[in-house]
Order: sequence, then C-alpha cells, then structure tokens
Amino acid sequence: MSISNTLDGGTFRPVAASSWTAHDRTWVLGLFATAIGAGTLFLPINAGLGGIWPLLVMAVLAFPMTYLAHRGLIRFILSSSKPGSDITEVVGEHFGPMAGKLITLLYFFTILPILLLYGVGLTNTVESFMVHQMGMAALPRVLLSFVLTAGLIGIVCASEQMVVRVMGWLVYPFIFVLIGLGLFLVPEWNGAVLQGVPSASKFSVTLWLSIPVLVFSFNHSPVISRFAVAQQLQYGNSAVKKADRIEKYAALLMVVVVMFFVFSCVFALSPADLSAAKDQNISILSYIGNKFQNPYVALIAPMVAFIAMSKSFLGHYLGAREGLNGFIAQQLESRKKSASTKTINRYSMLFMFVTIWVVATLNPSILGMIESLCGPVIAALLFVMPMYAIRKVPSMRKYANNPTNVLVLFIGAVAMSAIFYSLLGL
Repeated sequence: MSISNTLDGGTFRPVAASSWTAHDRTWVLGLFATAIGAGTLFLPINAGLGGIWPLLVMAVLAFPMTYLAHRGLIRFILSSSKPGSDITEVVGEHFGPMAGKLITLLYFFTILPILLLYGVGLTNTVESFMVHQMGMAALPRVLLSFVLTAGLIGIVCASEQMVVRVMGWLVYPFIFVLIGLGLFLVPEWNGAVLQGVPSASKFSVTLWLSIPVLVFSFNHSPVISRFAVAQQLQYGNSAVKKADRIEKYAALLMVVVVMFFVFSCVFALSPADLSAAKDQNISILSYIGNKFQNPYVALIAPMVAFIAMSKSFLGHYLGAREGLNGFIAQQLESRKKSASTKTINRYSMLFMFVTIWVVATLNPSILGMIESLCGPVIAALLFVMPMYAIRKVPSMRKYANNPTNVLVLFIGAVAMSAIFYSLLGL
C-alpha cells in the first residue's frame, strides 16, 4: 500500500495492514498493561462471593464485553473527518462544542472515582502490612492517608516524565507476579466454592453487581484515543481493520491472564475468606499475604498490591488532572478569561489532594465504589456513547444492524443501573 497522508503537519506512509509487526505487538502489550492493574486485585473478591455459577457467567462475558466495547470506542474516534483527533475533538465534531465539554467533564468523573478508590486501597494496604507483617501498631488513619496521598502527588510534581517511565517498568513484573501467585495457589485449591447453588434472586443480584466490577477490571479506555491515532499514523485507511485486530488479541490476552488469577484465588479461598477480605476493605493480595503461612508470599503479595495501586494511582492522577485542567480551560475560554497552566495545575492538585485525603480517611467500601460509581460511569463513556453514535453519526451508520451492538448496549445499561443499588438502599 502506498498511500501518503498528512497528520498533525507531518507526512506518513502507512505500512501494509495484512502483516503482523513489532508495532502491533507493542500495542497489544500496551493495551494489556493499561487494563491489568489494581482493579484486578479486587475482582476475585466480588466474583467469588456468589459461588461458581455467577463466576462462570462472568468468564463467558469477559471477552466479548471487553473487546466489543473498546472496539466501538476505537471506531468512534476513527470516524472523525480530521485524522489525529482525540475523543473530545471527535465528540465536538459530531455532537457540537457543548457535548465536547460534557465529555471532557465525564472523562474527569470517569477517572476521579478510580483515584479515590486507590487512595483508600493504598491506605488499607499499608495499614494491613504494618499490623500483620511488621507487627506494628497502625498509625492514625488521618495521618497515614495524608502522608501517602501527599507523597504520591509529590512524586508527580517532582518529575512527570520519571513517573511515566517508572510506570512502564513496573507493569511487566506485576503481570509475571500475578501469574506466579495464581500458580502458587493451585495446590491450595478446594471445592468450597462449588458447594451450594444460589437462589435465582441471589444469582441475579451477584451477577448484576459483578458487571460494573468486570467493566472496571478490564477497562483500558484512557489509552484508546492515543491508540487509535497511532494506528491512523501507521496504517492510514486500514486503521480500523488493524486496530480491531490488535484490540482483539489484547482483550483475549488480558481475559485469559486475569480470569486464571481470579479462578485460582476463588478456588484457593473459601467464600468466608472472600467475605472477610471484603469486610476488611483490602485487596485479594493483602488477604493472601495475611492468610497463608509462607514468609515470601506474606512479604511479596502486599508489596505487589502496593506497587500496583501506586502505579495505577500515579497514572490516573495524570489523567484526572488532564481532564480537570481541560474542563477549567474550556470554562475560562468561554468566559474570555485565561490562566497559566501552572496556576491551573496548582488548583487542580489542591482539589484532588484534599478530596483523596478526605475519602481515604473516611474509608468507604472499595467494592461498593466500583459497583456504584466507577463501573457505571465508565460504562456510560465506553459502552453507551459509541452505540448512540452508531445511530446518530452518518460516518458510523455502516456499523449499525450488528447484533453485537445490542449486547454492548445491554451490558452498558446493566452496569449503569447498578448505581441505583446504593441509591435505593437495596
């Protein structure tokens, strides 16, 4: 293929889309690394509490819901008439500037709850490590959460480039440790999860509340905009086809690895163990480190949990700040005012620091936050918006009348509806 186009002022010559290249392999691993993070550490708790049957349904749903939803978002971004446009610009082009502002705000509120979740999770992980592994008395929670939040945000302020570089270094050891711990638990497998058949009502509620956790655990939408533009640069008019293929392999890889880890945890722990982990509001790795009498696991498991959540915290902080800064800049521009990036960054940092510190001190349920806030908000952006665009945007109507669109929209609606579980006090 010898197509030549211009993107962002530069000339590129797309390579043949039929071959499989190092570029494709790099992006498979990049998408995989973005999705596989701290959310994986809470999925076994929720997935296993309802017994084996909801878990099996989730295992069946995991790949199609992950692949099809992210494929829809990729196609939406690549539907722009202006190559190189990010998600906010595409929304503005198709739905108008006001919708662009709303999506920028939604993007921020997609990431902020995840940041709050990691603030709580990090505080609980360190507190559990101090008590169970180091034999120390826990620090006052208000002080511990302050030190951890200030320390992590301070790292970002000191060197953003180093944060991005270190995050890249940490991803792959985390993946290998995750697989290793899954294998370590195999000799501990038992049949406790197989005992009993849940009632229809319990099965339905368990599955209902597990969908947002699945959405959260496999979500890699923050990187999809950059991924789609990269495929445009590399493959030109074949970008959609090649991006679909890369996304398919990435989704398959992440589902296989994560579901192996989930099944290994669920078969090695009893429902009572999983319930205790939920009550203690700690990750599955912290619980495994406390439960099994293995000095290496007792040390490694909570440390890996801390590293994973720190990595995710730093990455999501950068994303949340970008979203909040973008929204503030849009509001100032609409009022014909201006402020320096440094000033906007300072106010964004102060707002997020105080919010994270307060929530981490209050210690709300992590799984409750995922079920009723993180998962539903992500589903609105990832599942529902692209399906709406298929019906409304002329350049996307070629994707209409596909039965898989119904599945994506249904799962998105189920995930979003879980927010009413807490609101209605069910």
